[in-house]
Amino acid sequence: MIAIESHAARAQPARIAAVDVVHDLDAAETIWRSLERSNHSITPFQRFDFLAPWQRDVGERAGLSPFIVVMRDGDGQPRGLLPLALQTALGVRRASFMGGEHATFNMGLWDREFAAGATKADLNAVIAMLAKRDEGDVLVLRQQPAQWRDVQNPLALLPHEPPVFNCPKRTIEPGATAASLIDNPSRRMKLKQRKLLELTGYRYHVASADADIARLLDWFFRVKSERLAERKLSNVFAERAVETFIRTACTTKLPHGGRAIEIHALESDEEVIAIFAVVADGHRFSTMFNTYTLSGNAKFSPGLLLMQEIIHHFAGRHYRDFDFGLGSHEYKRLFCNDDEPLFDSFIPLTRLGRQAAGVMSAVARTKRLVEHHPKLRGVAQHLRKVLLDKAFCAIPLVSLLQV
Repeated sequence: MIAIESHAARAQPARIAAVDVVHDLDAAETIWRSLERSNHSITPFQRFDFLAPWQRDVGERAGLSPFIVVMRDGDGQPRGLLPLALQTALGVRRASFMGGEHATFNMGLWDREFAAGATKADLNAVIAMLAKRDEGDVLVLRQQPAQWRDVQNPLALLPHEPPVFNCPKRTIEPGATAASLIDNPSRRMKLKQRKLLELTGYRYHVASADADIARLLDWFFRVKSERLAERKLSNVFAERAVETFIRTACTTKLPHGGRAIEIHALESDEEVIAIFAVVADGHRFSTMFNTYTLSGNAKFSPGLLLMQEIIHHFAGRHYRDFDFGLGSHEYKRLFCNDDEPLFDSFIPLTRLGRQAAGVMSAVARTKRLVEHHPKLRGVAQHLRKVLLDKAFCAIPLVSLLQV
């Protein structure tokens, strides 16, 4: 049976008059896709074609069930949707954004007019209605952008705090050229690029045919596994569910063209040299996962050269922003001169949820301290290495402090 429930708000004059909770992806699809139109505010990580395969392949295996919150006005029209999934851990029912670590940004899908004028009363009404349902204890809403395409994220009106990780970004100013977005490359980088250009059949391209996508992903999963094994790092891509999700999203065609995840590659006639997975929405692109060759050509920095090609590609299509995902790695700062304003929220819905929210907020503060304090980060990295040497390879650094 398809489970759709509704509870009307009594408080007035909040413009959110009712909340539906949908527990089935198929039942939510029509409304979800209606909120992906140009007059709505949505990141490419919250497309149905990105999150539905994630939930079906990764979320369900992890014990997460759909908890899709649809917010309606007094006329019954949907004004927003939160693509959440519910999981019970340590006796606490936690609702978080679908996509897990595979989504750089988490946000609702919002009617742009509503989002621009949303008030704290609107959001408090939503929380009150969800609390009255008693289906969850706490909303764990991480990595949310404060705004998207110059429209506020309504959830920023709720209590929030800084995220654990930064996300370096770059704004492409009107009139900027692809060349102007990349600092003058060093003589050494130019020499490396020249070496690759000498390879027979050297080329940059975006995979468009299903067979080409499958070939590049076959190479990625094999090479990534070998590279992570060399560094004694856990391999999240080794999970069959993750691989299935990625393959599905990479081959899913979007209604307006393109794929839910695009594969950009450098190749020669002899080998694949590097790939980057990218999500894009006509305005901004974000990279997801990547790897590069294990051959001697790795010494020519193919990953950085591929990033340059990707910037040229999207700048030529009049994109206005780009980022290379979470984490302030040095190579990202070569291209990105700013940080995306992000925030986390831990919103209690019950008394138990209030206790859990306090604990999770404290853990997040500790993670931020470790991440942004060089000495503490060094200690944590040493601890992680010790654990890895003792065969605790499945424990990522950030999970050492997880509740």
